Amino acid sequence: MTECAIRTDGLTRDFGTLRAVDNVSLEVPAGAIFGFLGPNGSGKTTTIRLLLGLLEPTRGTATVLGHDAGSEADAIRERCGALLEHSGLYERMTAQDNLEFYARVWHLSPAERRGRVRELLSGLGLWDRRHEIVGAWSRGMKQKLAVARALLHRPDLVFLDEPTAGLDPIAAVALRDDLTGLARREGVTVFLTTHNLSEAEKLCDQVAVIRTGRLLAVGRPDELRGRARRDRMEVTGRGLDARVAALLATEPAVESAELRDDRLTLRLRDGHDTAPLVALLVREGVAVDEVRKGGADLEEAFMALVGNDA
Repeated sequence: MTECAIRTDGLTRDFGTLRAVDNVSLEVPAGAIFGFLGPNGSGKTTTIRLLLGLLEPTRGTATVLGHDAGSEADAIRERCGALLEHSGLYERMTAQDNLEFYARVWHLSPAERRGRVRELLSGLGLWDRRHEIVGAWSRGMKQKLAVARALLHRPDLVFLDEPTAGLDPIAAVALRDDLTGLARREGVTVFLTTHNLSEAEKLCDQVAVIRTGRLLAVGRPDELRGRARRDRMEVTGRGLDARVAALLATEPAVESAELRDDRLTLRLRDGHDTAPLVALLVREGVAVDEVRKGGADLEEAFMALVGNDA
């Protein structure tokens, strides 16, 4: 049996008449990058606070790294790192001084501090900029440093709450790649909240979907994609236009047709053959370059789950 880093049973939290977390039961395998997906206000951050023992549940239980979140919260926080809504960085200090400060908080020896700070800054591509004042950095660089801060004391589990929120696409990709590499090298379990489904699909071994505090599904990204049971067909070529897209949208096999640039994306109903659609495109004068067929992506699976739950 796979060891669990996190286990919850009926975890519930009310704020007055608002139920922020509603009877959540899940298991997070040790060593996994686990994505906790949901729109803003779905209960993701409240769940993290419950797991860290920063909030008491209204009912239900949570066990983190073998410790009860209600009675052993200090032990949990000693073994966990966290990057929540605030970075925890001192912007008038240099990058190295920030990590040196937190290394002292965690009681690392001088030799450990020097080695660990260099290891993390080098792994994130920040070593050559260690003497720069953090306040002058871009948001992406600050987030990298904040991730280093969360990993400084070699935690067994790290919570990252929307780590790429507000970053431009290039910075988000860079942080995501760095995070994946660090997590694998460190052997740490990562509990990642996000509403960026593309990010979760690239990063996560397992994902859970939460909406209005209720857990809708848990599994590998490919398992959730499979539940959506939608086929997709992408066509590239010359002669694709709004008229052709509108014509295909009327076909019984087609649920929807969307044209972007020179790419036509068709959502197909179950059990229909794609060959007649390609033949129709050719008859309409489209010079077809490529046809690709595949299943639903994670975003489609997510929307299917949310739609079914509405």
